[in-house]
Amino acid sequence: MSGSHLESLQKSYDAIRQEIRERALKANRKPEDILLVGVTKTVDVPVMQAAYDLGITHFAENRVQEYLRKADILNRDCCWHFIGRLQTNKVKYLDQRIKLIHSLDRMELAQALDNRGKAINYRFPVLVQVNVAGESTKAGISPEALKNFLITLSKMGNIHVKGLMTIAPYTEDPEDVRYVFRELRKLLVDIMRERVENINMDELSMGMSNDYAIAVEEGATIVRIGSSLFGERVY
Repeated sequence: MSGSHLESLQKSYDAIRQEIRERALKANRKPEDILLVGVTKTVDVPVMQAAYDLGITHFAENRVQEYLRKADILNRDCCWHFIGRLQTNKVKYLDQRIKLIHSLDRMELAQALDNRGKAINYRFPVLVQVNVAGESTKAGISPEALKNFLITLSKMGNIHVKGLMTIAPYTEDPEDVRYVFRELRKLLVDIMRERVENINMDELSMGMSNDYAIAVEEGATIVRIGSSLFGERVY
């Protein structure tokens, strides 16, 4: 990785951290309570290694084969997240290096993860994906179906629900999707009040490159940043 590309990565990282800090303080939150996850789809390993050395220790992939390839050669003590739609036939390749799955969106997948967890003696940490905006092109449980879905998940011994995730519609003005993040936060609070056994509501994964600042103001604990950090193309 060239010096100019490293400098560009450093500047992007610093700018994102500063934005997170300012938005958190504006919302009377602690900046350190927000985790920046680097979305490394199409990002090559040397760039990831440089990012890790700058302080980005959480990476997210959306294809199991890419996760396996990179995890085996990255040679860094990082935390791996899985985002995007997870096919049930790929669950058998997941292992204990996965620290959080952001996209649990259907019972078939929950059962596959539970079975895989039993086979490798691992309790998969997961977030339930909620389709707050009701977009037909997006995956996710509807808000109305969320409670019953969580009650069923609570009975699975190898899944640990840690919170919720959503993907907001893309808009030119991120203010237009503030309601999505606000609604997910409200759902989290409502579920917390239900006190469902074996269900935790500690994490809100919401906000990507174009709208993470608004998400932080509305309570995100995890933001998923790709292009704003690594650029639109591979170095």
